[in-house]
Amino acid sequence: MKEVLTAVFEKSPQGYIGYIEELPGANTQGKTLEETKENVVEAIRLVLQANRQLAEEDIASANVDVVKEALGNISI
Repeated sequence: MKEVLTAVFEKSPQGYIGYIEELPGANTQGKTLEETKENVVEAIRLVLQANRQLAEEDIASANVDVVKEALGNISI
């Protein structure tokens, strides 16, 4: 499975601001557009990692049986 996300980059006086429209919290900045593009990929990774951790904590505290399955590889 291949997911397509929309990156938005805005010029600012200090460089660029970047974010992913479909993933709240995946925000970053950089001095150059290229640096900001690299940083937004890391922001995506960090948001997904944090969401996984929060979900694991919720599942553990709920004390319920769950089934988890991988949906497929997503290229970002």
